[in-house]
Amino acid sequence: MELYILESTRTNNFTDPDMYSKITGIWQNVQGQPEVANTVIYGVYHNYESNYKGDYDLSIATSSFTTTKKLTVSEQGYKIFKVDRSKENGVFETWQQIWALEESGELDRAYTFDYEKYDVSGEIEIFIGVI
Repeated sequence: MELYILESTRTNNFTDPDMYSKITGIWQNVQGQPEVANTVIYGVYHNYESNYKGDYDLSIATSSFTTTKKLTVSEQGYKIFKVDRSKENGVFETWQQIWALEESGELDRAYTFDYEKYDVSGEIEIFIGVI
């Protein structure tokens, strides 16, 4: 899948004290761009240092229009998690579920590419690369 990066940041869920502001900051920057209205947006997690406890890059991207920064997301196998949009923290709760499945040995992650897909309909799905 060919995507075009709008914004990126590198962070860590557990050791970066600025993680929340970095992530919300790039999302706010992208949401303010009129060209992304009515288009599918992706939050792509890549360049993993190790596992979910290590550093990673988060790139906000789209396939609808081109920028100079292209990202090719591999067509590997993915396990798809649907986010409950009725919950205020549905995305975060889904990530907690993913981490718990990994910790229990029920999910064998590839740590190549994972992504959140924000559809125009409002549906949110998280695609986790699996081995």
